[in-house]
Amino acid sequence: MKTIITGDRPTGKLHLGHYFGSLKNRVEMQYDYDTFILIADVQALTDNFENPDKVSNNVRQLALDYLAAGIDPKHSHIYIQSLIPEVAELTIYFSNLVSLGRLYRNPTTKYEIGQKKDIFGSKGESITYGFLGYPVSQAADITALDGDVVPVGDDQLPHIEQTREIVRKFNHIYGKTFKEPEAYLSSTPRIKGLDGNEKMSKSLNNAIYLADSEEEILKKVMSAVTDPQKIKKDDPANPDVCMVYYYHKLIDNNVESICRECKKGLRGCVACKKELAHALSEYLKPIQERRQYYEQHLDEVDNILKEGTEAARKRAQQVMIRVRQNMKLDYFENSRK
Repeated sequence: MKTIITGDRPTGKLHLGHYFGSLKNRVEMQYDYDTFILIADVQALTDNFENPDKVSNNVRQLALDYLAAGIDPKHSHIYIQSLIPEVAELTIYFSNLVSLGRLYRNPTTKYEIGQKKDIFGSKGESITYGFLGYPVSQAADITALDGDVVPVGDDQLPHIEQTREIVRKFNHIYGKTFKEPEAYLSSTPRIKGLDGNEKMSKSLNNAIYLADSEEEILKKVMSAVTDPQKIKKDDPANPDVCMVYYYHKLIDNNVESICRECKKGLRGCVACKKELAHALSEYLKPIQERRQYYEQHLDEVDNILKEGTEAARKRAQQVMIRVRQNMKLDYFENSRK
């Protein structure tokens, strides 16, 4: 089996964007790959360094969302990044292979710096070493466990290419040590927010969370952007510019008749939103039922995290034996030969 490495930063509960953008694929792929799913708490600290409680408290929330979405601990290892010291060691070695100029040129990093002006200043003048080195840390996450495949969205492709560059340079200097991981790009495009923004996001407050109650879902859906040209209930509208229709399509809910009725002015927005809210609640019900189970069995969740972390640590320890040998850092091993 090839190995998949994937994961998320524990910055809050997961939403529909996460589910359709990555989680659904992970659930489907876990039976065909040796799957390691990372809770990236160290990387979450790169822009939450002054709020460690937030990161720590969200580790378990993220694990609950993983399990609720259908990640099966019999087929996937869920592990905590900070408990794999080999990754930190490998990050240091990799940091010698990447220039600051290359890190600054990473388009995803440049975009994220621009999005965090409140933390790093309007021109990024207060950017930290840890934040800028995020792609190096990510490269260590992937290679420390001999990752073959990394499922990502298109915004993360620059990070995977940077990992491949690091691997090539390391192998050139120290001999064949790592394989170059391949990106697996989801066929699902980035999920839009309720406000029509191209990205559903916590920070933009335009998300429906997997754990949202029926009342919360209804309240959020009622605020969703619709066709601005539809003024009255019986006005014909264009469903292609309506976020309500967008989510009907996402969950495949009665889309043909909704589209037809909308175009003919036979469907009011309020009724359409209420139908969507109910359909979303039904769609999320199995996920929420699994979450409720694990919320009532937190000891089981902790054991899943411990076992997953032990499996990841064991893999990383084996990889680092090879790394140290090739870097001539296995001093005491050599002295015994």
